[in-house]
Amino acid sequence: MTKTVITSDKAPAAIGTYSQAIKAGNTVYMSGQIPLDPTTMELVEGFEAQTVQVFENLKAVAEAAGGSFKDIVKLNIFLTDLSHFAKVNEVMGRYFEQPYPARAAIGVAALPRGAQVEMDAILVID
Repeated sequence: MTKTVITSDKAPAAIGTYSQAIKAGNTVYMSGQIPLDPTTMELVEGFEAQTVQVFENLKAVAEAAGGSFKDIVKLNIFLTDLSHFAKVNEVMGRYFEQPYPARAAIGVAALPRGAQVEMDAILVID
């Protein structure tokens, strides 16, 4: 099976030894995105703004892979404070419509660069 590296300059550049996404067959495995502004590579401020920025970063990588949020079959959300869960659902509702992807929301002690939220996803593109 051929693996293809997916990159988008509309999402933050990788800050480690990983790719923004890898496409294997018709499946795209997206690396975790934190709320970095892709232009400045600085963290955006405020939880809602961070959540929006993460979705925008994921959207850019999905589009670079030839897909969209409609192709996401699995979404993982990592939160440093699970009390933000309702806000994540509210913001997610702006980006997704039914059928929603499978999802996990996981509380973690810390995220890179002090982010409050990180997400990764798996897409299947027909």
